[in-house]
Amino acid sequence: MPQAFNLGDAPVEEKHREKMRIIAQVVDEFLNGDERPKPNGFILMVFPFEGHEGRCNYMSNANREDVVTMLKEQIARFEGQPETEGHA
Repeated sequence: MPQAFNLGDAPVEEKHREKMRIIAQVVDEFLNGDERPKPNGFILMVFPFEGHEGRCNYMSNANREDVVTMLKEQIARFEGQPETEGHA
C-alpha cells in the first residue's frame, strides 16, 4: 500500500494504538498526577526488533519540538559514550 507521507509521520499502528494510549495515560498520571504545569515529560516508542524498516510508533505528553530537541541531545550523549552493543 503506497503512503503519501513519511513513515515517521504515519499514525500509530492500529494494533498498538489502544495499548499505547493506556500506557501513556498511566505513565503521565504516575509522573505528574494533577500538577499543572506538568513537571515531567515522557516518550513511549514501540518498534519491532525485526523487519521494521524504520517503523516506530510514538506517543508523548510533550510538544514535538521539545521532543526533537531532547532526542538530539540524548543522541549526542549516546554517541559520546564508549561503543556498546544492544540486547535482543
